[in-house]
Formats: sequence, C-alpha cells, structure tokens
Amino acid sequence: MASDDLPELPPGAFAKQDPTSDLDFYADARLVTHIDERAIAALTDCYRRTLPPEGVILDLMSSWVSHLPADVTYEEVIGHGMNEEELEANPRLDRSFVQDLNEDPTLNLDDESLDAAMICVAIQYLQRPVEVLTEVARALKPGAPLVISFSNRCFPTKAVAIWRALDQESHVQLVNLYLRKAGFSAVEADLLMDGETSDPLIVVTGRK
Repeated sequence: MASDDLPELPPGAFAKQDPTSDLDFYADARLVTHIDERAIAALTDCYRRTLPPEGVILDLMSSWVSHLPADVTYEEVIGHGMNEEELEANPRLDRSFVQDLNEDPTLNLDDESLDAAMICVAIQYLQRPVEVLTEVARALKPGAPLVISFSNRCFPTKAVAIWRALDQESHVQLVNLYLRKAGFSAVEADLLMDGETSDPLIVVTGRK
C-alpha cells in the first residue's frame, strides 16, 4: 500500500504486518499507558506550554488518559479513539467518538472550530496520514497547533512499514513530511526526553 499524497515514499510504505480490521484489534480495552511516568510528565509540560487554556482541543487517537495538565481548564476536549470503553473512562473528555481513520479519514468537525489538537504516540498507525492531517488542519483555527508526540513504543503488527523501517531521526523527518503535505507551513521538532532516564519522547508541532 502506498499513499497517493506521498509519491516519494516506496510502494508498500503503509502496509501492515496485520492487515485485519483495526477495530477488531482494538475491541478489547487496554487501560495502560504506553510511555513511562517521566515521559508523561514531559508531555504534560509541553501541553501546558502549547495548548491554549479555555480552548477547544481535539485529542485524536486518544484512549483512557489524555496527559493534559490537571490544573488547566479547557472549553471542551473532544476525544477520538478506537475503543469506546477507553474513551468513556477518560475524565478529561467532554465528548468522544470512535472511528477507524484508516477506513474513513474524514472528521465530522466544523471548519476552524478547534484551538489545538494532539496525537499522542499513535501517528505510526495511520495508513492515510496526509488525508487525516489535512482534515485536522481544516478544523483548526489559523495559527492553532497540532502536537504530535511519539516514542520508540508501538504495536509492531499495526504500525506501518515505513515507520518500522526508520530510526528516531527519520521518524521526525517523516512526520515533518506528513505535516507539510497536509498544509502546515510552520513545523518544529523538540526532543523532550532523550531515552537515557526514561522512554524517549519527541514532539513535532505544526501550525496552520
């Protein structure tokens, strides 16, 4: 599988070892965290600096926890994920929806209705990343951030081939490519944790 939006990538870049339904794979709730406590704390600090208080926030590819700072309030936090039980267990979400973005990348969100969005340790599972991120860009207000974080953790059978084949530095370049193809003109990368004392954690932030 290759994406028509990314002709520079090789054929099969978005193939998965497990081609069965993603909704089936995520049917059982996994109430666990996928990065350790120090990495979570670094991500929460990043959100504190980057996400506007009192804003409308989209937590795309979310689960039972959003890692948002506990002392910051937002007008609304909208959660998307693959498991309804996980989303219902997330106390930070005001509303949520389940959707397989690899089957349907269209988001039922109004144009320029979001003040910020984030994707936490999940970008590696998107088989149509440019389509999904283009939808996020459409829903974001001008200048609003999309914060994409990732580590060295994943479900390998569901991560796309290009992600499994690349190292950390190349992951940054790949996410940068996704964002620029999706219309984000301002893109910055930040190494939050280097992996020496915790899980590695990198954030790539794009703005419209």
